[in-house]
Amino acid sequence: MDEITSSATPTLIFDEMHTTEGEVRHQYEAVARQLFNLPHEALVQKQREAEMLFRRLGITFAVYGEAAGAERLIPFDIVPRIFGAQEWARLEQGLKQRVTALNAFLHDIYHEQNIIKAGIIPAHQVLNNKLYCKQMQGIDLPNQVYAHVAGIDLVRVDANDFYVLEDNLRTPSGVSYMMENRKTMMRLFPDLFAAHSVAPVEHYPQMLLDSLRESAPPYILNPTIVVMTPGAYNSAYFEHAFLASQMGVELVEGKDLFVHDDKVYMHTTEGPQQVHVIYRRVDDDFLDPTVFNPNSTLGVPGLMNAYRKGNVALANAVGTGVADDKSTYLYVPAMIEFYLGEKPILSNVPTWRLELEDDMRHVLAHLPELVVKEVQGSGGYGMLIGPTSTKQEIADYRERILADPANFIAQPTLALSTCPTLVEAGIAPRHVDLRPFVLSGKEVRLAPGGLTRVALAEGSLVVNSSQGGGTKDTWVLED
Repeated sequence: MDEITSSATPTLIFDEMHTTEGEVRHQYEAVARQLFNLPHEALVQKQREAEMLFRRLGITFAVYGEAAGAERLIPFDIVPRIFGAQEWARLEQGLKQRVTALNAFLHDIYHEQNIIKAGIIPAHQVLNNKLYCKQMQGIDLPNQVYAHVAGIDLVRVDANDFYVLEDNLRTPSGVSYMMENRKTMMRLFPDLFAAHSVAPVEHYPQMLLDSLRESAPPYILNPTIVVMTPGAYNSAYFEHAFLASQMGVELVEGKDLFVHDDKVYMHTTEGPQQVHVIYRRVDDDFLDPTVFNPNSTLGVPGLMNAYRKGNVALANAVGTGVADDKSTYLYVPAMIEFYLGEKPILSNVPTWRLELEDDMRHVLAHLPELVVKEVQGSGGYGMLIGPTSTKQEIADYRERILADPANFIAQPTLALSTCPTLVEAGIAPRHVDLRPFVLSGKEVRLAPGGLTRVALAEGSLVVNSSQGGGTKDTWVLED
């Protein structure tokens, strides 16, 4: 999960709960009456109860680089983030539009490459991209879907405008926290739900299962589906196990699968069983040691041959990373116009490409004001947040840019919205972003809301769970 940017100008920050006159916005009125009138000690006790629930359920994540087996709880904030029905409807429309175009782009670049021929995106941007997978050329996928599960990171700057910060099309995570946040809130505050008509999210596993079934080889009427995990030491292992359990399918590792006659099977107590769809949470490089990393012990030898011959579906498809590369992100608005003939509903954050001389000159002259990211980075690592960096950190990052300009993009800081959040001193505004999860099969669908991530420290710009950020329940009101 990735980062957010923010503004150093507090007067420009949009408060999602209060108007500029200090009045509570309509969708927060009942929360303000019921939740904020509780004594601070009662709210803190509710927060402790939430933490105990998360710990009892094992809702933790591993942090790479820490001691082996180290696990953390993701901090959960008990104040929900609330969207009205109309503002969510527009977001939903924009998200479906964007993911439809991204899937069209992926099909195109592995087939006719019309967008390259039309001069919309340079050939080198696609064909020389490290994440472009030549082994995918010419493979026809059911419904022409590559990104079956997309996590689109959004930031809000005012009452009307949301910006897409990032497209996550490889193995996006976080949906289990969205669901457990809802369960926890319903348990802690049933009276709040009685006062609101909140759109449900608990049907997400069924929606995911439907999308995976629709992505099976077309001649299979009742496909066998599995969730493939790298193992218990992966940072998102809880989510892998959670989704497998919720969908009622097997959770497997690479060692549980094998290929025979270009078909994939899993070992069971009753003998081999053919697998038709793999919801894989293993990166491309480790999927098949006979094609990618020969040292991988996480994958399945021969898997790509079975995939090429249409005997198994992989969700997400191999090679989707080229579409969520941060340098490809720049072209998504043009993709929407090219493939759909529509204007983008959701805008990109203005972005500079440092491989362009003029862009690099501008960015180097304004590093203390900007956010700079590696084009294939994730998790908030390998980036510079100029307004909160030291002079030495900026100087060191400048040297990295000069050594490989094409490896970086830069964006302005944004005046991101804030939501009320329970902190030590009481309830105070904190910066948030949002990751809705968009599913693609025969149709594009998504659960209302998504995962709201919150920067818990005052003035903090980072929402990543691996770097101290927390999460909130996200409500979409149905009326």
